[in-house]
Amino acid sequence: MTDDDRHARNGEIEPAEWLAMNRTGSFDWDLDTGTIDVDETGLLVFGLTPAAYDGRPVSVVQRLAPEERVKLEGVVREAVTSGAVSYTAHFPIPQDDGSLHWTHVQARILRSPDGRARRIVGVVRDTTAEVTHFAFVQELERRRERQTSIVERTTNALSRAVTVDDVTAALTGPGGLARLGADGLALALVENGSLNIIALSGESLDVLNDFRTRRLDRGLPLAEAVLSGRARFVSSFPSLGRDFPELAPYVERLRFRAACYLPLVAQARSLGGMALFYRGRTAFNPDERNLALGLAAIVAQSLQRAILFDEERELATGLQATMLPRRIPEITGGEIAVRYHAAWSGRQVGGDWYDVIALPRGRVGIVVGDVQGHDTHAAAIMGQLRIALRAYAGEGHAPSTVLARASRFLADLDTDRFATCTYAQVDLGSGTLRAVRAGHLGPMIRHTDGRVGQPKLRGGLPLGLATVFGDEEFPETRLDLVPGETLVLCTDGLVEQPDSDIDSGLAALSEAISSGPPQAEALADHLSERLWERWGSGDDVALLVLRRSPDPGTPRAPRIHQYIHQADPQGLSDARAAVGQALRDWGMHELSDDAELLTGELLVNVLLHTEGGAVLTLEVLPEPVRRVRLSVQDRSSAWPRRRTPGEAATSGRGLLLLDALASRWGVEPRGEGKAVWCEIGPETVPADAASGA
Repeated sequence: MTDDDRHARNGEIEPAEWLAMNRTGSFDWDLDTGTIDVDETGLLVFGLTPAAYDGRPVSVVQRLAPEERVKLEGVVREAVTSGAVSYTAHFPIPQDDGSLHWTHVQARILRSPDGRARRIVGVVRDTTAEVTHFAFVQELERRRERQTSIVERTTNALSRAVTVDDVTAALTGPGGLARLGADGLALALVENGSLNIIALSGESLDVLNDFRTRRLDRGLPLAEAVLSGRARFVSSFPSLGRDFPELAPYVERLRFRAACYLPLVAQARSLGGMALFYRGRTAFNPDERNLALGLAAIVAQSLQRAILFDEERELATGLQATMLPRRIPEITGGEIAVRYHAAWSGRQVGGDWYDVIALPRGRVGIVVGDVQGHDTHAAAIMGQLRIALRAYAGEGHAPSTVLARASRFLADLDTDRFATCTYAQVDLGSGTLRAVRAGHLGPMIRHTDGRVGQPKLRGGLPLGLATVFGDEEFPETRLDLVPGETLVLCTDGLVEQPDSDIDSGLAALSEAISSGPPQAEALADHLSERLWERWGSGDDVALLVLRRSPDPGTPRAPRIHQYIHQADPQGLSDARAAVGQALRDWGMHELSDDAELLTGELLVNVLLHTEGGAVLTLEVLPEPVRRVRLSVQDRSSAWPRRRTPGEAATSGRGLLLLDALASRWGVEPRGEGKAVWCEIGPETVPADAASGA
């Protein structure tokens, strides 16, 4: 029986063995005569017999290895010459059977009055049992630390796993096998009477792909472990081929020497099985078996949570999907694209929604909103609120009335939740939007030249709160979509990022809108790919993109639109050049100079005296004698004033130029803004044109 066997049996050595291995003797070394007297026990410790011992110091250490002898002589010499009064030494002595016995010497140096060393007396002790026991304890401690580390690292990795995919990633991803202390892994789940392998990791395990989905029977070791509920530890792979003939052709291709097949059971429910494979192991001691069973329990608990989570997420997303519009109505004069993305947390169903509502007289209502909270209650409220708002809008109420009634409806539900939203009625024929906002983000508009603006919408309180606080005022803002422009509405999940302010998110959204394609569907895909990936999809997102169809006019009455930003001299120059070139292309060279001059006057007036950009529209009126119409629209409600400039005045002549060059001109209100227009061309229709000659 080896020392390890004895320790493994009882954790200690038998008393008789302990005494035999802990002999203690004494010695007296006379330095003057050079002889050393060692008692019988001491000689036994040194591996000598009294009959064979000749009293010389060299005979005492004759069994020591040369390097150990040199070290011992160095210790003694240093102690004698340095004036020390004692020394100790610890060294192994080889035995006849090849084993090592450890010996410990404690000695005292006796000196004459002049300090010269005369004698050395001491004890010599066999410490083999102590060293062996210490080594065993150290090895045991290392094993326990290694096992504890495996359990801790695996538990920590799986604690962050939310879905079944997360669990498999934690087990098979970078460092997964190292955490388990294995060289290969197979993970399988029981589904509808079958055992489906959902993860394989480790060299050569791809040969098991043939067994990805099998009926749950005893033809394979993992299936047997699942059915029996008992782990199977395999120390000889050839035995697998004998016990499971179907597996025999694959055994030689598996580069492992041992494996354990473990059932995964949680709350008395068999979830599946896990197999761990090893290259350098051929046996499993009790501690290693217990470790494998412990790992199986940890994985089973994580899988149980993940399976429940996935089921709840599927139910939640299905519930939310039924509450959102199943289809978006087709519209005339534009295109609409919508996107919805559920938060990564899965079971946290959100209250975000979008809707597109067909309205009388060819108009369309669009809305994006968000109910407070991330749970099924929020989703249920969202569904009711969406239907109520759709009903109020369909009755033909003004946008402000629609939100006021929706706020009252939400307050009457007797819930502590509120909701934010932006709603707009859109007439794509004229490009007019009447928009209202209830504590929500306003829209962004992509202009025809790719630039993006964020019009200021006056807003009211969130729905529900507005009624509670007695303030159901939702002021309307009129916006104008130029043909080819695009309006984007979204919930805050698209622009809010952890550890970042919302302005950064809005800037990123603006840049993404500007850099994306003009078509609504393509732009919605572009925003989804760019921003959902950037923010990590930590919140629900509802997105609606509305584009008014481009309007080039007709060959007889062509039309162009252009947006000019404030304080953009180059944009002003480009607009004048575009007007002149368009008229020359349309065969109206005689009007190009006047049109360019008036374009500059109208735009300069807007850019100097308002705080925003301007939309320039140039069109040919389809009359018997064609006239050119210029229109400059801005966001200011201040109308131009006619002035009488003096001779030295540098401004004030714009309206005089309009009177002189235009056939007629005027100003039209446009919600919070206005449009200044003028027409260039013949003031009267010739008789031959009027008669159709």
